[in-house]
Amino acid sequence: MDIRKVKKLIELLETSDIAEIEIKEGEEAVRISRASRIQPAVAAIPAPAAAAPAPATTTESELEPLAPIAESGELVESPMVGTFYRAPAPSSPPYVEVGQQVKEGDVIGIVEAMKMMNQIESEFSGVVAAILVEDGKPVEFGQPLVRIV
Repeated sequence: MDIRKVKKLIELLETSDIAEIEIKEGEEAVRISRASRIQPAVAAIPAPAAAAPAPATTTESELEPLAPIAESGELVESPMVGTFYRAPAPSSPPYVEVGQQVKEGDVIGIVEAMKMMNQIESEFSGVVAAILVEDGKPVEFGQPLVRIV
């Protein structure tokens, strides 16, 4: 199945109320499902009163505020689910390194999906600030791969 068709199916799913879609073409099949935004309810089983220690109480002044981590730059995200590779072959040098200048359209890595190697191109020009996925690790659709400043 052509990767462009898969991308179109993902776009269709995002713009509609459909939760899941499955398409079969001959021997090939693809199923795309939207992650549910509703969290399942967890049943709490109360512990015996004698076994549970009393919870410690804290005041608001004792809690440290969590500072949001502001990271500047643009994120190049994975266009599909698959396995991320930084180089075209295990013995080859990586496409990009931290600190390297890249232009829009430069290849930053590969995502292997359904035994097909898909080159991932930078959507931005700038300097690679961080590589956010380890070589050979699985990635999800929309997962940030590289940060460019």
